[in-house]
Amino acid sequence: DLAKRLEHEKFKKISVNLRECAAMDSTFMGVLAMLGIVSRKVGAVMEIANASPSNIALLTGLGLKKLFTFAVRETMSETGEWRALMGDGGLDKEDNARTVLEAHDTLMDVDATNIPKFKSVVDMVKKDIDKMDSEKPHKGGDDPPLS
Repeated sequence: DLAKRLEHEKFKKISVNLRECAAMDSTFMGVLAMLGIVSRKVGAVMEIANASPSNIALLTGLGLKKLFTFAVRETMSETGEWRALMGDGGLDKEDNARTVLEAHDTLMDVDATNIPKFKSVVDMVKKDIDKMDSEKPHKGGDDPPLS
């Protein structure tokens, strides 16, 4: 949600502090990539701060290095402005699935070598979303939904 809302904001830099991040899954890395792409679109910098060597290796191994600058910082400045951009953090099952799908689509778009790594994940999540959509109550006339 934040990545989508940032497309309409003016900012110079996003800095994500990974000092306490022991490991990352592909969805999280895809969301970071989404933020990196939005940053590039608006001419801002996407900084990954204090990432461990293993987390840097994960990001660069997926071809994401081109989206980020990496930095080591003893202290991180916080202006409080970020709180205004934060959502409530609550995603329902379908929103979560759509985030997983978009994150993995982004990873595949950023670097074609990621396609074989994540195609099965994308296919599985698409099926889950289709199933959720088909289980929604039918809106409209008296006709039952087509299956």
